[in-house]
Amino acid sequence: MALAPSLHVFRHRAYLHFWVMRVSIAAARQMEAITIGYQVYDLARRPAETGGLGWSIEESAFLLGLVGLAQFVPVLLLSLVGGQAADRLNRKMILIVSNTVRVLLSFGLLASVFLPASNALPIIFGVAIMLGCVNAFTPAAANSLFPRLVPRKELPNAIAWNSLGFQTAVIVGPAVGGLIYGFFGAATVYTVAIILASFAILAIATAKTPPHEKVLNVRGWSMVFEGLGYIRRNKIVLGAISLDLVVVFFGGAKALLPVFARDILHVGQEGLGILAASPAIGAATVAFILATRPLTRNTGPWMMWAVGIYGVATLVFGLSPYFFLSMAALIVTGAADEISVYVRASLIQLATPDEMKGRVSSVSFIFISASNELGEFESGVAARLLGPVGAVVFGGCAAITTALLWTRLFPDLARADRFENIEEQAVSEKPPASA
Repeated sequence: MALAPSLHVFRHRAYLHFWVMRVSIAAARQMEAITIGYQVYDLARRPAETGGLGWSIEESAFLLGLVGLAQFVPVLLLSLVGGQAADRLNRKMILIVSNTVRVLLSFGLLASVFLPASNALPIIFGVAIMLGCVNAFTPAAANSLFPRLVPRKELPNAIAWNSLGFQTAVIVGPAVGGLIYGFFGAATVYTVAIILASFAILAIATAKTPPHEKVLNVRGWSMVFEGLGYIRRNKIVLGAISLDLVVVFFGGAKALLPVFARDILHVGQEGLGILAASPAIGAATVAFILATRPLTRNTGPWMMWAVGIYGVATLVFGLSPYFFLSMAALIVTGAADEISVYVRASLIQLATPDEMKGRVSSVSFIFISASNELGEFESGVAARLLGPVGAVVFGGCAAITTALLWTRLFPDLARADRFENIEEQAVSEKPPASA
């Protein structure tokens, strides 16, 4: 299949603006995330007489986990509210306001660079909490808005290009962020992130999006419970979301990358940027393939096999003493994870009525955030108890076990074939309109 037809989705100008916003914000977030991780870990490991805490590797790794927890708690508390807001309020305006807040918070990170650990760490954790609040509103609004910017038949292609753009940003962001950190310092990284986020705000603010259609005759928490009920009834969607939750919660090694870069592989900030970008190299490769040759058959088996491969590659990374082998293992984890992400995103977008997309997206994001931010906390705790290598090996084993277990718990997902058939099944499970 030629590449040119898949590029036709960008003829929709509003979607093009949305895509530019998404990529710019993703790059800014990745640059900040890699810098925050190394900054926190370095401040914890640095001797007290030089402005650090002088903590051990295990203690410092646990502190990294707390950063993830600080971001997750607001998401847990506010995401359902964010999903309701996305269905009731102007989604474009939510994106403008939330990303403006993100820019203001980045100035706090910039200020933390010039302070000792005792002052810098409270600021970083405060910013992490506020970023969690922002993340409770942004994903539901974004995931509810972009399906209205393209015809329904082009939605799988738009999803693939969303993922390709995001993964490209995840490659460039950490790699460039690590290099800038190594040569120019954290302050320059945060400054570049502020510029990128500001450009993203401009992109979405100038997009001519369709007028928002409010959900009528439903108020308050009844909207939230409808979203939860829909996911509970649709076993295929529930299985896909929960599979991602469990695997990334236990199997993710992202939070511990600063530990491996500084004290195990000894490659510093520059090496950390490459390690952080490695999963995205694999993911972007798969996303490009899916953008040009969408997955049409055996979607369930593809997802289950991908999770198993993800677990094996995680094991290899945890046990590897060599930088290039570690990088290769991370590339494989990214490639396998991208298949799972593509299937899950397609299921949610194609099987969910438009008037419920905000609420379903918010529930999905709670699962995703739990698997990422709360998973970072789990990684910190596991590293404190088992050491960083033991924590990653445990995660890889957990991912393999989960793939086998979910095949039995959610047989419909494991046997799922075409997205079209899943969509037809979801229509019959659509909840009745509220009075």
